[in-house]
Amino acid sequence: MKINTAELIKILRSRTGAGFLECKRALFEENGDIELAIDNLRKSGKTHAEKKINNITKQGMIFLKTENDIGVILELNSETDFVSQDNLFILLGKNIISTALKNKIKDINEIRDIFEDKRIDLVSKVGENINIRRFHFMQGENIVSYIHGVRIGVLVDANYFNNSIMLKNIAMHIAASKPKYVHPKNVSNAVFKREYDIQVELAKKLNKPSSVLKKIVEGRMNKFINNISLTGQNFIMDSNKTVGDILNEQNGYIKSFIRFELGEVIL
Repeated sequence: MKINTAELIKILRSRTGAGFLECKRALFEENGDIELAIDNLRKSGKTHAEKKINNITKQGMIFLKTENDIGVILELNSETDFVSQDNLFILLGKNIISTALKNKIKDINEIRDIFEDKRIDLVSKVGENINIRRFHFMQGENIVSYIHGVRIGVLVDANYFNNSIMLKNIAMHIAASKPKYVHPKNVSNAVFKREYDIQVELAKKLNKPSSVLKKIVEGRMNKFINNISLTGQNFIMDSNKTVGDILNEQNGYIKSFIRFELGEVIL
């Protein structure tokens, strides 16, 4: 098939860091499917796509606010960093999360409807597009938040345990370490199988006995699952312990978390 190369190759290169010809080949072999092309490149050992897939691509700001047992987090985008630092832009973001918190609004479409006139008004004033990109409402027994500058925000829903400082540190850990799941058991079969197929293909290139390759794949899969699961990750403030170890020591339990990073690819 003929791939409309210019745009697809540009996207694939930005997400994987692979070369032009490798991207073109992978797209051709996968009939232009970006996600399958990423897997194709990883299987061929030409790229570490998982390290590129969440590259920051947009400007704007992360806003969050908590009150009692409720937390809200918002990503508000602009075209330039200059506009994201404008007081009117910041005021709009603060207004959105305060309104959502006060009225317990859970639906981003409701947020967009309420603030559409103000968004359009701001667009006309600053001369570039403003996008209410995503929003999350969280309610639970013990809501904790952490924001790193204006680019990363975290909300955590935990059961109550006395060490509030440690819980805040876990929120900081989530900001830094980017877990996708709370527990390894939460990793979906589809995610597991996708990575497993890639690791099997990579292992075949090692030219070792099948029994050795099986152990290599198992080891890599255990590492993969722990790396994307909060409780399996090494705690950033004590690398000798996992987050799961810390929670067990505190008799703590994380029910859920949400992490926004400005401009990341939403999968």
